[in-house]
Amino acid sequence: MQSAFIQQPKLRLSLIALACQLACLSVSAYAQTTPEVAASAPRAEVVITGKKIGMGLMVTEDAPKARSTITAEELEKQRPTGNAYEALEMLPSVNSYNHDATGLFGGGMSLRGFNSDQIGATINGVPVNDSGNFAVYPQEYVDQENTCSQFVTQGSTDVDSPQVGASGGNFGIVTCKPENKSRVRIAQTIGQLAMHKTFVRYDTGYFSDKRSKAFISFSNAQADKWKGLGGANRDHVDAGFNYDWDRFNYVHATLLYNQATNNSINNLTLTELKNFGYYYDTSPTFPGHVKPVGGTAQRDTVPSPLYYGLYLNPFKNAIFSATAKFRVGENTDIKIIPYYWYGFGNGGLQQRSQNEGSGFLNTTTLANTAAIDLNGDGDTLDTVIVANASVTRTQRPGVTASVTHTIGNHEILAGGWYEKATHRQTSPMVRVTDEGNPVDVYLQDGRILRADGSQVNISRDNRTLSTGYQAFVQDTISMLDGKALINIGVRTPFIKRDFTNYSSEANRNATYQIARTYKAVLPQFGARYKITNDDQIFISIAKNMKAPPNFVFSNVGTNVKIISPGVVQLAGDVKEETSWNTDIGYRHQDSRFIATFTAFGVSFKNRQASGFDPIANANSYTNVGDVKTRGFEIEANNMPINGWSLYGSVGYIKSEIQDDLRVTSTATLPLGGKELPNTPRLKGGLSLEYSQKSFWARVKAKATSEQQSTLVNDEKSPGYTVFGFDAGYTFPNYGILKRPKLTFNWSNITNKQYRNASSTSVTNTTAYPGISAGTLRYYLGAPRFASVTLSMDI
Repeated sequence: MQSAFIQQPKLRLSLIALACQLACLSVSAYAQTTPEVAASAPRAEVVITGKKIGMGLMVTEDAPKARSTITAEELEKQRPTGNAYEALEMLPSVNSYNHDATGLFGGGMSLRGFNSDQIGATINGVPVNDSGNFAVYPQEYVDQENTCSQFVTQGSTDVDSPQVGASGGNFGIVTCKPENKSRVRIAQTIGQLAMHKTFVRYDTGYFSDKRSKAFISFSNAQADKWKGLGGANRDHVDAGFNYDWDRFNYVHATLLYNQATNNSINNLTLTELKNFGYYYDTSPTFPGHVKPVGGTAQRDTVPSPLYYGLYLNPFKNAIFSATAKFRVGENTDIKIIPYYWYGFGNGGLQQRSQNEGSGFLNTTTLANTAAIDLNGDGDTLDTVIVANASVTRTQRPGVTASVTHTIGNHEILAGGWYEKATHRQTSPMVRVTDEGNPVDVYLQDGRILRADGSQVNISRDNRTLSTGYQAFVQDTISMLDGKALINIGVRTPFIKRDFTNYSSEANRNATYQIARTYKAVLPQFGARYKITNDDQIFISIAKNMKAPPNFVFSNVGTNVKIISPGVVQLAGDVKEETSWNTDIGYRHQDSRFIATFTAFGVSFKNRQASGFDPIANANSYTNVGDVKTRGFEIEANNMPINGWSLYGSVGYIKSEIQDDLRVTSTATLPLGGKELPNTPRLKGGLSLEYSQKSFWARVKAKATSEQQSTLVNDEKSPGYTVFGFDAGYTFPNYGILKRPKLTFNWSNITNKQYRNASSTSVTNTTAYPGISAGTLRYYLGAPRFASVTLSMDI
C-alpha cells in the first residue's frame, strides 16, 4: 500500500546488496574463526550527570531533584526509526505512545499529568517547542543513531533552560559528538509494511591539527501505514563539527535537518470503533473531478471518509546550534549557545469542497462576495474539491549565554537567554489533480489567487513576533566535604507577543494588531545529602510557568472583540499558568545496584483551557482553575549478574481538578474532583536482559492503567500492557569491516489493541443541560511489528 505522494523508490539496491554481502562475509568469518568479542568502535562522548549502569536505561544521579536518563547503550537496542517519545516509554510517570510501530508518524506524551505542550523540550540546549503553541513533534529532530542520551527532569525545569512554555518540567536530547578516528558507519533496516531505513554516517576523525573533527550523516526512512493506504517518507541529515583547544575551551556545532511527508492515520471516535472496527481508515479512492462544462453547475463527489491522499503532513525543519565554552580565569568559565531554528510546512485535512461563486474575500469591501473559476470552465457555478490547510513558517534565532564562577564552596551560575521568533501562519489553497493529489503538497506552487492577485487564505492569515528572554542565577553550595549539596536559583522568563491579523476568508475584519507581555519570577530550591557513600536523600521545590499560546489573539468573537475596523479589544486576558512542583526522594547507588524513590506533589494554578469568561460573556480560551497532583516514582536497575540485568519502574499519580468549569452564562460542567485526561494512576515498565559476549536479548513490558479521556471523565481509555522483544549479535571484525552487528526488534508481540485520547482539552462527550456533547478521537495502538537492522563500520 503506497501513498499518492510517495513514489516508492527502488530500495537503495547498491547499499542493500553491499549489506547482504557484508552479512555473508561476517557469517563466514565467524564460522572460520574462534568466537570473540568484536572490538567496539570508539564511542562518542555522552553528556550525562552520572555513570551508566546495567542496560543504559538508568544512570547514577547526583542532582538535588528528580531526574531520569537513558544512554546510547539503550538507544542502540531500540528500532532505529523510533522517536524521542518512544525512547522514554519505560520511565516512571512518562506516559508516551506512538501513532505507529515505526515512530515515523509521531507520538504523544504526558508527564505527571502535564501534556507535551506544557513540557519544555531541548536539543543540545536549544528550545524546540513550537514558538506559537508550544507543541512538540518528536519524529522531526534527530536520527536515533546520532543520539547519545535523553533525560527527563520530571518536576523542575533546569534554571538555565530557555523556556517560556514549560509548566511541567522538561526533557532533553543530547546528540553524539564526532568520533576521534575516521570511519564510515552503514546501517540498513527492513521490516514489515515495506518499512526500510538506510543510514550512512561519515566521521573524519581528528584533522592534522589534532583539535578539530567532524561528521555528517544521511538517512532515508519509509513505511506504509499500519491500516489503510498511505505511508511516511523521511529524509534526514545530521552534521557536527568540534574544535577543542583543550577540555576547558572548545566550540561544538551541530546542524540537524529533516524533511518528511506522511499520510495521517485516521483517528476514530468510540462510535466509529463500534460501528466500523479497529482498522477503519481513510477512503482509498478519489472519485475524480466532474468534467467541467461552461454555463452549467458541476459538483464534485466528496469522498467519505476523507480521501487518504488529501490527509497529509508535509514538513521540513532545520536546527543549527553551537556551544562555545571558554575558561577566562582559574575559576571562571563562559558558555555561549547561539542557535537558529527554521520550520515550514502544513498538516491535517487538506480535502475541501469549495464553491466557486461565494466564500472568497473581496479585499475592498471585506465581504466574502468574490468568485473564482476553479476548474477553468469559464463560469463560477461549480463546487470543486481543492487542497487547503494551515501553513506555518517559523524563523527563530536565539542565544543563551552564561558564566560559571567558583568561590570557595560556592559554584555560581548566572546568565541570560534571548530569542526572537517570527511565526507566519496562512491557509492557502491549491488545485487537486484528477488522481487526487495536491499540485504541491506544501501548498505553495499554484496557489489560488483572488481577483486582485492576493492569496486566498481560507481559515487564517496572521503573523506572531515572539520576543522572549530571561535572566537566571543559581548558587550551588557544597558542604560537609561534599556530603551536602544545596541549590538556590531563580529564573525570570519573559515573552512579548506582537500579533498581526490580516483579513482572510474566515476572518474578514480589517487588519488589527495586539501586543501582550507575559512574565514570571520562578524560584528554585534543591538539597541533597549523602547518608553514606551509597545512599542519599534529596528535596526539590520549583515554580514553573507557561505563557498563553498565540492563537488566543485570533479568536474573534471570543477572546478578541472588534470595536471598529482595525481596533480590537482582548476580552478577559489569559494569564500565565504556573505550577509549584515538590520532589522528596531517596537514592541508593552502589557498584552493582541503583534505585530511586521519589514522592512528588504539584499545585497547578491558572490552568489554560477553553471555558466561559464572565467578563467577555463568551466561551473562549481562558484560565479555568487549579489542579493538584500527587504520587510517587520508583526506578531500579542492576549491573549484570552472570549476564542478567533487570530494570523496573513504577509510577503512581493521583490528579484532581479543583474547580468546576463554567461553559456558558447559565451552564457549568462538574469538573471539580475529576482526574486529568491521559494521566493513568499506575504506569510500570520492566526489562529483563541477558548479555553474553557478542550476544544480547531482552524482553520488556510496559503496563498502563485505565486513564480518563475527557475533562469531565465521561469517557475512558482502558488499561493495557504491551510486550516487546529485542536481540542483537555482533560478529567479529572481518578485514576492513568493524563491528558488524545484526539487531532484531519485535514490538507489541501479543497484538494488543489499545487507545489513547488524541486531545487533553475535550471537556465532555455526553450532553449536559445547556452544553452540547463534544467529539473525541483516539490514537489507536499499532499491531505486532518486526524489523531487522544490519550495521557496520568501515
